[in-house]
Amino acid sequence: MAKRVHQPREDAEFDFILGMSGVPVLAYFTGTWPKAIEPCRAMDLVVGDIADEYTGRLTAVRTDITRCPSATERYGITGAPSYVLLKEGEAVAHGTRPMTIAEVREFLDGHL
Repeated sequence: MAKRVHQPREDAEFDFILGMSGVPVLAYFTGTWPKAIEPCRAMDLVVGDIADEYTGRLTAVRTDITRCPSATERYGITGAPSYVLLKEGEAVAHGTRPMTIAEVREFLDGHL
């Protein structure tokens, strides 16, 4: 995982990162149950590359569903991996499934 990807340990930290970001936030929600582990690990690499590529235009936040239950509920997350693009705390796009780096770019570019 790239150093540019934030990994909050709890909801308060997630909210702090959201509040401090002066750019849109890609909140990437992960899970630790058996069927979610492999797809989420694969997406760690993609999100890390995206965080590096979009430096200064985007804040990437890897959010563990079990550690940040309020954020998970607030954005209607029901599975992992899931993504929410946030502008000023408001969701402007959602995605749920593993994506290639090209698909993530397309997901982002339509909204940045």
